Amino acid sequence: MSDFSVRELPLFPLPDVVLFPQQLLPLHIFESRYRMLLQTVLETDKRFGIVRINPENGEMAEIGCCAEVLQHQTTEDGRSYIVSLGQQRFRLLNITRETPYRTAMVSWLEDEPVADTDQLNSLRDKVSEALNDVVQLTSKLQNREVELPEDLPDLPRELSFWISAHLDQAASEQQSLLELTDTHERLSQQFEMLDHTRRQLAARTVLMDLK
Repeated sequence: MSDFSVRELPLFPLPDVVLFPQQLLPLHIFESRYRMLLQTVLETDKRFGIVRINPENGEMAEIGCCAEVLQHQTTEDGRSYIVSLGQQRFRLLNITRETPYRTAMVSWLEDEPVADTDQLNSLRDKVSEALNDVVQLTSKLQNREVELPEDLPDLPRELSFWISAHLDQAASEQQSLLELTDTHERLSQQFEMLDHTRRQLAARTVLMDLK
């Protein structure tokens, strides 16, 4: 989808929640305004925007991720449980409505074209190796089976989004990764973090083996 595409999107702002493309997000909807939002999106294209709210100052991030409702179940008292899937990222242009829920005009956000595919794929391989090492070392330290999913993404951009969503990071760090439009830079930051974690875990396994 073009970066210049613009549409109006219902917003679901959430404190310290960052959604990435192709990642699942379960939600429990109980507030009346968001019940109305859900009813609206189910009657249209099932899409709405997830935007992080900074709990310290209440500010809403400028970059969010469009979510599509995959499953929904409504209880007798009107509450709903849904499973949504992250689609494309967006930039908030302007708020068009505040009640009963926020809507905004947004433009879609994509990563920049890749200049050197071989270099990017090489970096992806390094990141994948570091990720596997971290998982194996964690499994050894915790004395339990820890495995990566069989459907772990292979494409560099999709892998970077998966790692962003699943590694233990502060929401502010996740937001920074969401906002990056350079796949190489996102993977580079993740390699540094994974390599640091790998070294720490390796040192701990050596100490464990000496006991």
